Amino acid sequence: MRDFSDAKTMAKVLRSSLAENGVALTHAQSLELVARQFDMPDWNVLSARITAKSQHPNISPAIPIIRSFDAAKAQEFYVDYLGFAIDWQHRFEAHLPLYMQVSRSDCQLHISEHHGDATPGGRSFIPISGIKALHRELKAKGYANINPGIEQLPWGLQVSLTDPFGNRLTFCEQNAQATET
Repeated sequence: MRDFSDAKTMAKVLRSSLAENGVALTHAQSLELVARQFDMPDWNVLSARITAKSQHPNISPAIPIIRSFDAAKAQEFYVDYLGFAIDWQHRFEAHLPLYMQVSRSDCQLHISEHHGDATPGGRSFIPISGIKALHRELKAKGYANINPGIEQLPWGLQVSLTDPFGNRLTFCEQNAQATET
């Protein structure tokens, strides 16, 4: 989905699409229409907002890199058991270590067989809503040597798991007061 920083592209697409239907707009007119779509009084105000945004870094959520030693076991745990999807995989050559990204909802994890990418035994804290549904799902699937429970802690409900490589994943549905600033 586009946001206001894509306004110039949106104006070009709007102008082109309308031209295909016999409606002629100048570039300035299409910019003004896009500004109104974002509830701005005119293009100058929207342009100033775009400039202000470009001068400040936008830091996205971190993506943990999780060390693995066996691609098949990693897929069995992260995809088959936890329900993540493989977004992409990379190997420099067929016999070399695998690096892949898996995701579920808004959570992304990088799983790496490369020696220097991560230390086995790391821990990832994963915020979640609907932890009881996840718990039911995991219990129904069953996975050798794992019988996850839900912990009630002062900051929320948690389900903690250890993958086949010693990495710990803590899914946490935080209490409202724990997330207030």
